[in-house]
Amino acid sequence: MALRLTGGQAADGPQLGPLLDAVRVPRPGRGRPRTRPDRLIADKGYSYPVYRRALRRRKLAHTMPERADHRRHRTHRPGRPPAFDPATDARRNVAERGVNRLKQFRAIATRYDKTADADHALLLFAAIILWTEA
Repeated sequence: MALRLTGGQAADGPQLGPLLDAVRVPRPGRGRPRTRPDRLIADKGYSYPVYRRALRRRKLAHTMPERADHRRHRTHRPGRPPAFDPATDARRNVAERGVNRLKQFRAIATRYDKTADADHALLLFAAIILWTEA
């Protein structure tokens, strides 16, 4: 898992590359961690052709629902729709529930800290607490 802290007005899409660069998937047993996960499951915020192309360049399998406006646009330029597996997309709620559990910490939900470094440290600390409780 990788965390990236941005401003509230920052879009999710441009953070995709740096976030994927920070991912480290541990190997069972010994060995250095992998830098490429098996699959990326994302929401509609990342469902733009530029991000899909970037994921294909990285040879990263991905599942994300197609945006409704892109579906309408495809009627003018027909083509094969992007592959989408609803069963795989249903696993995305695990991450959504994790974010919800992080926001149970009042300081994270309201962001009392003045600096981004302090906010990021608190986020990591809360993630460690939740990880040790699991």
